[in-house]
Order: sequence, then structure tokens, then C-alpha cells
Amino acid sequence: MSQLPSLTLNDGHTIPQLGFGVFQIPPAETRAATETAIRIGYRHIDTAEMYNNERGVGEAVASSGLDRAEFFITSKLSNAAHKPDDARRAFDRTLEELGSDHVDLFLIHWPLPMLYDGDFVQTWRTLEEFKADGRARSIGVSNFTPAHLQRLAQESEVTPAVNQIEIHPYFTNDETRQFDASHQIVNESYSPIAQGEVLDDSTITSIAKAVGKTPAQVVLRWHIQRGDVIFPKSKTESRVRENFEIFDFELDNASMNAISSLDRGEKGRTGGNPDTMDWVPKS
Repeated sequence: MSQLPSLTLNDGHTIPQLGFGVFQIPPAETRAATETAIRIGYRHIDTAEMYNNERGVGEAVASSGLDRAEFFITSKLSNAAHKPDDARRAFDRTLEELGSDHVDLFLIHWPLPMLYDGDFVQTWRTLEEFKADGRARSIGVSNFTPAHLQRLAQESEVTPAVNQIEIHPYFTNDETRQFDASHQIVNESYSPIAQGEVLDDSTITSIAKAVGKTPAQVVLRWHIQRGDVIFPKSKTESRVRENFEIFDFELDNASMNAISSLDRGEKGRTGGNPDTMDWVPKS
């Protein structure tokens, strides 16, 4: 696997700290976008059943000429497949779409406490099956709060390896990050640049000017130094390359603290709230 910085998960597997995200990349464009990322050096790819583009990721990996072991591939369970038998069928489809006999990490995409009688524990136990049979090397969750995670701890056996949550300078999500860290759960940051909203912030632009980097590179570097996994997305090759070039500089403590101080709490959230999210894709 690539020499990008990696973190060790609580099950002993390692995960590259920088990945390539394919959220909102149209299925017809996913293969080409992922091939570009692989050519630049990315080996960690983050997809999901609800993105409808797992096949493009699998095709890009297959066409790379590299061994499957060189890659770390993550996918996530559809909100429409939380019932155990539905989850089993959905996971089988994920492997088929990816053209692989395993995924490196498989996540529950949302806890959906307002649906399925609020029973995301039965869904988690189904993911435990996938880990037990080796088809998911690691399992984790996405958009889980400390309350959701505490319930899993009380009613199941396996601690999630990661929690993929919204984190960026306007929504640092520190309560969940700190809970995760105290339970050996790696934090993954989605929307790491707040869908672009933070890039014009004067604090960030001034730091970028001082270190000779772009605002996006500064924000991504902030995430890396905080110890989180990130997977920025772009279809533009220059941006994909720019996002990769964040390991030749460091932010000092003053810059790190200045960026962290931009937190707006709940007002800074750009995505759904895990306690109220109830969207299910139509079949």
C-alpha cells in the first residue's frame, strides 16, 4: 500500500489518513475520476451504496494494474437496507459491484434512530457477521453520536473501528471526536472543507498566504495534524493533485488553534443531523 501516513485501527488493520472520496461524482464519471486519483497516488477510496458508483470504483481499481492489496476501499450500507436480511443482500451487491471478495471497511451510513424502530443494533450485529467471515476486514459507523455509540457498546460485541462524521473548521464536532478517541475509534472527517464554505475565510486565507499553500491545503493539513482521516473529492485533476500535496509542510500551534477557533457549533453543520436524519432512497 502507498506510503501515505496511516493510522492503526482498534482491530489491528491500518488505514491511510488521506483518501479519495467519490460522493456526488456521477456513476458514469466515477471510473475516470478514480483512475486519475490512483495515477496521482491515492490508494484509499471511499464510496457508498447510496452513491450508486461502487462499480466505477471497482473498475478503476481493476484497470490500475496494481494488486488489490495495494488499496483500502470503504463502502457504506444503504439507509434502505438496515434490516438484517436486506443488509446481507446489500453487502453481497457491494462486493459484486466492486468486483472484490472483500472490502477493507464497511460502515453503517446513518443510525436512523427514527426508523426501523430505532434498532440500529441489529444492523450492527449483521455487520459483525461480515467481519467474522472476513468479507469486511474492518467495520465501523458513520454519523453516530456518543449516545448511539454507547448503545452499541452495551448491546453488541465489536467496537466500531471508525466513525465517519462531519468535521471542518466551522463544525469541529469535538464532543464526538473526543468520545471516539477515548474509545479507540478513529475519526474520519467528511465535508472536510465544509463544501468549500471555509475557503474564503480570512483566517484561513491569511495562514495560506503565510505558508505558501492554498486555503484547501491548509484546511486539509489541519485535519491531518489533528489525527483524523480525510477524503476530499474533486473531478478536476489539478484539485485532486492539490489535495494530495499536503505532506510537505506543517502548521504551527498558533495556526492550528486559530483554525479550530472558527468553530460555530451546530450552526456550522452543513449536512444532516444524526438524531433526525430519516431519508431513505427510493428503490
